[in-house]
Amino acid sequence: MWVCLRENCVIDDATGAEKMNYEDFCHIASVCAEQIGPKCRRFFSPSNFMKFEKDEQGRIAILPFYLYVMRTVSLTQARIDMSELDEDSDGFLQPHEMEAYIRGLIPNLAQLRDMPPAFIQMYCRIAAHKFFFFCDPHRRGKACIKKVLLSNCLQELMELHQESEEEVTDTEQAENWFSLTSAQRICDMFLALDKDMNGTLSKQELREYADGTLTDIFIERVFDEHVRRGKSGGGNTREMDFESFLDFVLALENKDTPEGLTYLFKCLDLSGRGYLTTADVHTLFRDVHQKWIEGGNYELCIEDVRDEIWDMVKPADPLKITLQDLLSCKQGGTVASMLIDVRGFWAHDNRENLLQEEEEPEEEG
Repeated sequence: MWVCLRENCVIDDATGAEKMNYEDFCHIASVCAEQIGPKCRRFFSPSNFMKFEKDEQGRIAILPFYLYVMRTVSLTQARIDMSELDEDSDGFLQPHEMEAYIRGLIPNLAQLRDMPPAFIQMYCRIAAHKFFFFCDPHRRGKACIKKVLLSNCLQELMELHQESEEEVTDTEQAENWFSLTSAQRICDMFLALDKDMNGTLSKQELREYADGTLTDIFIERVFDEHVRRGKSGGGNTREMDFESFLDFVLALENKDTPEGLTYLFKCLDLSGRGYLTTADVHTLFRDVHQKWIEGGNYELCIEDVRDEIWDMVKPADPLKITLQDLLSCKQGGTVASMLIDVRGFWAHDNRENLLQEEEEPEEEG
């Protein structure tokens, strides 16, 4: 189809973009129907043409249209593939079914083709976990296929179709959870933290995450809320397994999402009441303050920070902050960072300088 589009389009003299008007669009529809098959005609409806931005001459660019077709085809194929893997036909995928779906995709994703065979099983485990973190909020162990198809996760996974050498930067690869670079990073991180090499992480081991910038009280609360007790039932046997570690990393790397913030709010809610009081915020920030001073920073007043957080959130009830307040204020991720991570508070405290540094290279260019 891409060849058909390019052979029958016109070049915009001003921008060099490849475009087509409605007459070209109808002609290309006939060519594609002859060369590819009648099924592709459904993409060439008048309503589809109207979806795209038009220039002064009523032309649309061929690239956005082609990407729309490819995305639609990919989603249709994904729905078929997932439905075939849904063993009990209930419209949900269990972890092993999702892993099987991802394993089947690997040969078709340009950036994953060279994956070492020994790493495939671990990769599928890491990749599948993101779908369950975002598409199985109640942790029932199954993800709705419809929700998966509409999720940003699937879109992020499909981005790996791009040829990495030409089209994707190292930064983009590192930021995409589904990239080989990212999966290896997660694995290496877990192995580096697991000092006693028993396959799980103790509180002491997890404290070394992110160079030890997370507070002790936050690590304690993570274990209280998100780590199951050991089989013997003793308090000292509780350690974080790899699945729980993946949840932990996903929450910290997606603090601004409802799913990430829900995970973190459970840790911040010290008394399990469903809201934070000024006393809770004072207790949480006290640990951040201690690390802040140990780092050689200037003295600050905890009460001032607490008041600043209240100003940022503007809770519906002035005496308490709920999860909904954090989601509504659009700064929930920043507030959570300020309360659990000295680096997060430093970033907030230096936000104006950081913004200036980001803008300076652009000005030079």
